[in-house]
Amino acid sequence: MMGGGGPVLVLKQNTKRESGRKVQLGNVRAAKMISDVIRTCLGPRSMMKMLMDPMGGIVMTNDGNAILREIQVQHPAAKSMIEISRTQDEEVGDGTTSVIILAGEMLSVAEPFLEQKMHPTQIISAYRQALEDSLEVLRDQISVPVDVSNEEEMMKIINSALGTKFIRKWMDLACKMALQSVKTVALEDQGRREIDIKRYAKVEKIPGGAIEDSCVLSGVMINKDVTHAKMRRRIENPRIVLLDCALEYKKGESQTDIELVSEQDFSRILQLEEEYIQKICEDIIRVKPDIVFTEKGVSDLAQHYLVKNNITAIRRIRKTDNNRIARACGANILNRTDELREEDVGTGAGLFEIKKFGDEYFTFVTECKDPKACTILLRGASKDILNEVERNLQDAMQVARNVMMDPRLVPGGGAAEMALAHILNEKAKSIQGIKQKPYMAVAQALEVVPSTLIQNCGGNTIRTLTQLRAKHATAGNKNWGINGETGNIQDMDELGVWEPYAVKAQVFKTAIETAILLLRIDDIVSGSKKQAGPDPMKPE
Repeated sequence: MMGGGGPVLVLKQNTKRESGRKVQLGNVRAAKMISDVIRTCLGPRSMMKMLMDPMGGIVMTNDGNAILREIQVQHPAAKSMIEISRTQDEEVGDGTTSVIILAGEMLSVAEPFLEQKMHPTQIISAYRQALEDSLEVLRDQISVPVDVSNEEEMMKIINSALGTKFIRKWMDLACKMALQSVKTVALEDQGRREIDIKRYAKVEKIPGGAIEDSCVLSGVMINKDVTHAKMRRRIENPRIVLLDCALEYKKGESQTDIELVSEQDFSRILQLEEEYIQKICEDIIRVKPDIVFTEKGVSDLAQHYLVKNNITAIRRIRKTDNNRIARACGANILNRTDELREEDVGTGAGLFEIKKFGDEYFTFVTECKDPKACTILLRGASKDILNEVERNLQDAMQVARNVMMDPRLVPGGGAAEMALAHILNEKAKSIQGIKQKPYMAVAQALEVVPSTLIQNCGGNTIRTLTQLRAKHATAGNKNWGINGETGNIQDMDELGVWEPYAVKAQVFKTAIETAILLLRIDDIVSGSKKQAGPDPMKPE
């Protein structure tokens, strides 16, 4: 039947669709919700969160990224907020809490404009302009260059990164460890700097002992023991061979059938296997090594030949550990033993020894002459403490790496945000038309960092923030910020709180771009699959 004013159904019956103003305001509220979860985790007076994962384990941390990783959310806007903290962590390693708080605030200040029926495109173009201006101002007017070779300066920077973490009680030790490990793995190659912390600075956690016992080894440590009881467990100035092949006879990939005609054939097969092992052992013995590391297995017969020649063998080590040993002692990893030459033997290590911690044996290759890889050995009371210390140390190493890659600093304690807010407010006066208000709103949103620092100290937010605004209104006070311990205003230069420019710039970029992205959304279509039984999403 034609005609009739019945509704036209385009989407499937079980598809939910929300559109227009409702979606935009919903996204803003979801983002605010996520930023409120971790607002108390900013600054030296930050609180920690305790999270239960689905397996029943617990995570105790105040690292924004680690908290949001464990939280299960359903709202798509909240999911994209969690994603930005991960991006921040992968990109620069620090500022994961600030980026969420800032992104939440950027959307929060856009809410009144949306309620006044201002078009999102207008807000977005003002935000874009504010982002370009703020990055320009941050680089040219607020940031200062730093001398990377000055150890004291570098320690100050890492200090301010760790001041908000659990590890701050052992600040000096942590700063030294972070700086030492980053300097170790830094590599200059044909004018190109490479600092690969993830691969070559491994953190090994051994419960027991005190945190003060932690150290950076000038070499590598792996959780392995020798394969044969008679092998040496301590060798000075060892010659090291690294292999990627098995020291045992080759087994068939799948099921292999061999048909034997006479009984001599069987003994011949066994003889061939023995000869093969003898040959690969002779190849190794020819270069007179003291230690052989291999990623695959070592058969009993091979162990016998190696013990006879006073060679220590360690088997089934990880590929990543093998790469680290190669960088530490200067050996080359080989896939075939018959290609072994003198130059493939690593002679850079000063000491090989095996120590026992608790019930486990650990192999140390230390006292390397010029190691380009290192192991950070962490000791502590419990696994939870060690996990948190590791997270803090990763942040510290990332900060050191960022400064080495881009040696510019900005003042911490909310000073950079406040200086930027003041300059953007001045610039907004020259903007004509409808964009002026959202442009000023960005400046207002930046003030959330100092105000959160004051809140977390239990200070008087309005009074202190007004004092700080007045300070920044006077020329030459761009380094004034909030002392995170007391909640009062102070010169960050005197306090020695500085942050890498790379981290700050990334925070602003990520926060404003996320706000732009979420403001662009005006329609959410969620198709739910048909489920047998009740819908788990619906409340009872």
